[in-house]
Order: sequence, then structure tokens, then C-alpha cells
Amino acid sequence: MHETWTQTLARRVGARVCTVTCALALAGCAVGPDFRKPAPPDTDRYTAQPSVATVATPDIAGGNAQRFDTGADIAGDWWTLFHSKQLNALIEAALADNPDLKAAQAALTAAHEAVLAQRGAYLPQVDAEFNATRYKQPASLAPVPSNNALLYNLFTPQVSVSYTPDVFGLNRRSVESLQAQAQSTRFQMIAAWNTLTSNVAVAAITDASLKAQIDATREQIRIETQSVELMRYRYRKGDASQLDVSAQETQLAQTQGSLPSLLQQRDQQRHLLAVLTGKLPAQASIADFDLADLQLPADLPLSLPSKLVEQRPDVRQAQANWHAASAQVGVAIAQRFPNITLSGDAGSSALAIGQVFKTGTGFWTLGADVLAPIFQGGQLLHQQRAAEAAYTQAAEQYRSTVLTAFQNVADTLTALQHDAETLQAAAIAERAAHTTLDLSRRQLRDGYIDQLALLSAEQAYSQARIALVQAQASRYADTAALFQALGGGWWHRAELAETHDDRK
Repeated sequence: MHETWTQTLARRVGARVCTVTCALALAGCAVGPDFRKPAPPDTDRYTAQPSVATVATPDIAGGNAQRFDTGADIAGDWWTLFHSKQLNALIEAALADNPDLKAAQAALTAAHEAVLAQRGAYLPQVDAEFNATRYKQPASLAPVPSNNALLYNLFTPQVSVSYTPDVFGLNRRSVESLQAQAQSTRFQMIAAWNTLTSNVAVAAITDASLKAQIDATREQIRIETQSVELMRYRYRKGDASQLDVSAQETQLAQTQGSLPSLLQQRDQQRHLLAVLTGKLPAQASIADFDLADLQLPADLPLSLPSKLVEQRPDVRQAQANWHAASAQVGVAIAQRFPNITLSGDAGSSALAIGQVFKTGTGFWTLGADVLAPIFQGGQLLHQQRAAEAAYTQAAEQYRSTVLTAFQNVADTLTALQHDAETLQAAAIAERAAHTTLDLSRRQLRDGYIDQLALLSAEQAYSQARIALVQAQASRYADTAALFQALGGGWWHRAELAETHDDRK
């Protein structure tokens, strides 16, 4: 099929524009700083003393020693190490339905599309236009048409090609900035994933702890109620004073007053679990958790410090923000240089629609436009200085984020050490209280003590049980916090892989 002369002209105009464009683009350069990935901190440990293992408390749930495996990798489903089907189901439900995570995923898609949109400026812009107009010329003026008609129609189809060559890298730096912003959004989404999994685990552990504390508190209330009744009986018999009765009543009231707070805290944890899994509190059905159903991981991976900056999503987000700020400096500098636009048009203009594209109706134009800023009242200069200051700000924010990341890991490591020591002490206290209770029961049976002494021993044992439960929960919760502090293993999750290659 033979092309018309208008198509030939359009092709030639486009070819000339592209030829000049390629020459200018090849000769151009991207102004501004080239971002370099920062080196990891020069350290081989997180704390002053190396973390090796925690102390063990035998025969206690969650009392096994924990060993830190330096350099080991983190699983993408680290929560399965607790061996709780209920916990696994909750976290998977949260990952599937949490609205905050879905919003972060949508934000990533929007950021990626913004990169693709900006990349379109690399290519020439081609537009087609068709214009149909009816004219009535005054007789006092020379008629435009060659047939001297004063009333006529004009039909004009045309193709326009325009291009702004990226001589000084304005578009390249703009794309680079958007790519970095997309990476920042990506790691913000990963941070939301990491925080979500950790929050669900900690909320479930806290719920189990509160359940055990509520049971122990109710048992303590039962014991103290018996103590008050016994003290009142002794008061009526003359064996105790009103002061003794008031003291027991005060103790009972204080214990009863602590129960509503525990109930409220547990209700809040269950409401939190419902919301984290994307459900309304009234609609969610959260199963009861028991600490005894959880298994404390014995071998804990401890990433090398040099790896932490690669694994922590908040550090990677701060690095991407720094990169975006670097590219914005180049954008600000490029805006102070001349801007060149090449354009070309080809078309036909005829008095009748049937005459369009016939011989003698065609036209074409080629043009080049150079726009150079001369005086902008200092606007462009100050925009560049603002971009440079934002670059410095982003660099310092990155360093602050790195410091905070190392602090989080150090805090968690020391917490795990102290949690193990606290559990050991709480277990000793609980065993001692239990021994005292057994002895008190024997002494009561043999007549060496009265009922009130037995109730006092039972009360001490209930308090020791609560302290033990709290110590157990701290070990589980801080273990989950360690996985979060080290990055959460997101790099092993297929759904968090870099599906959008924003680096091209």
C-alpha cells in the first residue's frame, strides 16, 4: 500500500525531529550529584558485651535458654517458631485483610505508575488533530480561498510531533527522584507488614498473659474474701481487733480494684486483634490464648550489623528518601539551564472534505524553541539551595534512623537477657511460695497455725503466680520484638518481592 505525500511528510518530519533529539540527548549530561549507596556502620556488635545465650529456668514454660546464632538468616514466617496454630491463623488473617497494609500496597502501585508516567517524557509526543471550520469573510477584505469565495468551509487534518530533549538531565533526575520515592513507598509498605506481624504476635501474647493474670487475681480475691470472713469471725469472738478487720478488708478491696483494670486491658487486646485482622470488634471471634500453648524459640538468629541496614525497612526507606532528595538537587540545577523544544507539523487544508490530502493542499513546519531563564527574582537559585538543604536533612535523617535501628536491636537483646533473669527469680519465688503453702496446709492440719495463716500463704502464692506469668509473657513478647528489630525476614516473602523494577 502506497503512502500519501502527507504521510511521507509526517514521517520525514518525525525522522528529522528524532535525529536532532538523539544528537542532543547523547551530548547531554545529568547535572547534580550522583547518589552513592552509604556504607554500613563500622561495627561488629550491637551491645558492649557480645550476646551468646540467656540463662535457663528448668521445668517452666518459656524457661528454656535462648542462644543467639550470629549471622543466621531470619525466616519469612518467623512466628511459626512459636508453634501455635492459633497465632499462625491470626497473623495470616491480618496479612490478608488488614486495611492499613492494603492501603500501603495501593500507595506503592500509585508511586510506580507515577514513575511510568514521568518516563513518557523520554519519548516524542505525537498528536493528531482534525479541524473543520465554516468562514464568512467580509467583502471589503481580500478573500482567502483561491476561488474568491466569501463563504466557505475549511477542513484541516494534521499531525504534530514535539520533543524536549533532556540535554541537562531534568527529566532523568525527575525520573530518578520518582523511582527513589517509589522505593521509599515500597519499604514503607514492608515496614507496615513487619509491624503488623509483630503487633499481632505481641497482642496475642499479651492476651494470654492477661487471661492468666485474671484467673490468678480471681483466685486471690476468693482467698482474701475468706480471710475477711475469718477475721470478722475472730473479731466477733474477741480474738481480733477492728484494725485487723479493716486491714483485711482494705487488702481485699485493693485486689478487687485491680481486676476491672485487667479485664479492661484484655478487652482492649482482643479489640486490637480484631482490628488488626480487619474486622470490627463486635464481629470478630478471637480464640483464647494460653502461654502454655506457645513454645519459646531456643535458637534466635542474630543478623550481622552490616546486614541490618539492608534488612530494616525503615533504614531502606530513609535511604530511598535520601536518594530522592539527591535527585531533586539535580532537578533544581537543571531548571536553571536552557530548555530546548523541537516541534514539527504536517497536514492538509482543503475547502471540501473530499479534497483533503490532494495535491496542493499539504503543509509542514519544523521548529526549535529555546527557553533560557534570565531573571527570576532569585527563585531558581533559592529553590536549588532549598533542595540542597533538603538533601542534607535527608542524610541526617538516614543516620538517625540507622542509630535508632541499632538501638532497637541492642535494647531487645538486653531485654531478652534480663527477661530470662527475671523469669528465673520469679520461678524461684513461685516455688518458694508454693512450698510455704504446702507447709502451711500441713501445719493447719496438725494444729500449729490457724486458718488465717493458711490464707496468707495462699495469697502470697497467687501473687507469685501473677509475677511468674508476667515474666513468661515478657520473654515471648521480646522474642517477637527481636524478629521485628532485625527486619522481620520480609526478603523471603514472595508478595514483598520487588514486582515493580523501578530502577530501569
